[in-house]
Amino acid sequence: MSKTEEAVPGYLDMELLRFTTAGSVDDGKSTLIGRLLYDSKAIFEDQMEQLEMASVRRGEEQVNLALLTDGLRAEREQGITIDVAYRYFATPRRKFIIADTPGHVQYTRNMVTGASTANLAIILVDARNGVLEQTIRHAYIASLLGIPHTVICVNKMDLVDYSEEVFEKIREQFSPFKERLHISDVRFIPISALKGDNVVDPSENMDWYTGTTLMELLETIYIRSDVDLVNRRFPVQYVIRPQRQEFHDYRSYAGRVAGGIWKPGEKVAVLPGGQETVLEAIDTMNGQLEMAFPPQSVAFRLADEIDISRGDMIVPADHKPNIGQEIDLMVCWLNEKPMVTGGKYVIRHTTSELRGIIREVVFKVNINTLERDEEDLSVGLNEIAKIRIKTSKPIFYDPYKQNHITGSIIIIDEGTNNTVGAGMII
Repeated sequence: MSKTEEAVPGYLDMELLRFTTAGSVDDGKSTLIGRLLYDSKAIFEDQMEQLEMASVRRGEEQVNLALLTDGLRAEREQGITIDVAYRYFATPRRKFIIADTPGHVQYTRNMVTGASTANLAIILVDARNGVLEQTIRHAYIASLLGIPHTVICVNKMDLVDYSEEVFEKIREQFSPFKERLHISDVRFIPISALKGDNVVDPSENMDWYTGTTLMELLETIYIRSDVDLVNRRFPVQYVIRPQRQEFHDYRSYAGRVAGGIWKPGEKVAVLPGGQETVLEAIDTMNGQLEMAFPPQSVAFRLADEIDISRGDMIVPADHKPNIGQEIDLMVCWLNEKPMVTGGKYVIRHTTSELRGIIREVVFKVNINTLERDEEDLSVGLNEIAKIRIKTSKPIFYDPYKQNHITGSIIIIDEGTNNTVGAGMII
């Protein structure tokens, strides 16, 4: 246990794991999610009865767990757009949120949306097909979004006679991309989602595999260092002035802690002005706190009266973020209408809303080959590019790889108010 964790009462209680799943067509993603829900007893009795009846109607020999999630596929075929489906379940050891995202290239924006808050990405590989372009694309997006942990589930091992040789070959195929993508934590698990091998229970068919099952990994993987506990950042969302006699002089600044561990008595600065003061108290509905950390929502009381409004940021006096108007970022374009170089857009960053111009497109990324395209600089739906923007006023930011909150922005079309881009500051 780190000194940070020992110093933060309640920090160890934050045991919610968010993970996303991705895979090529028919890699067994729906079956895997169904198996996790079924074997962890997260399916209600009436759901199970409906599942059994649906399987019988389809002439299935056994319960088809993929039918738990395949309703999404049917709805897409009817022309209904479902961006991301979130599924919730729990075990005695942890709570889970699954972001179930489509894996096709035309749904890149959906995967970006679903994976943006994930601690872990599960990427399925069909044991018969090995590593495909889509596998690399999914791994690249996970890397781009800074997902700390990636699990390569080699599925359908039952169709290759549970071969250790096949599994090891797929590990070797992926190894070169691990280095290029700068993914620090990659695990490989051989599974059969259909039969249940190594999903929740250890496989009797693969005694050569001595690692954890997928569920055991999900329950035990270390996620407490995934949030930024180093760079103390507090974007102000709302100024609290009760205007009541008993709180005549009360003034505090509400928001969600974006980084670091905060304690009363520390010297702080307020951006953009840079005025320095002392953090006098940390308030909540249930009283004062001795400390605050991400992702708590709290209110800061300061020792001095300073003109502060939404979009300002409270930071340590001796450790300020980057401040600037010329920003380089990787962006995933989310809209059918292509990006307009030189176009004006609304930029939202933490709690601040401002105007911005897209100055230039530096390069596009071919997300199937990971090659840079510096010739075709038009950016359309589902494409990823490095761009440079200029904002109407300075923003206070950290690189996305250090802090996902202060390092991310969204780009909004001024005319339609649609979100058209999601950006990660370099």
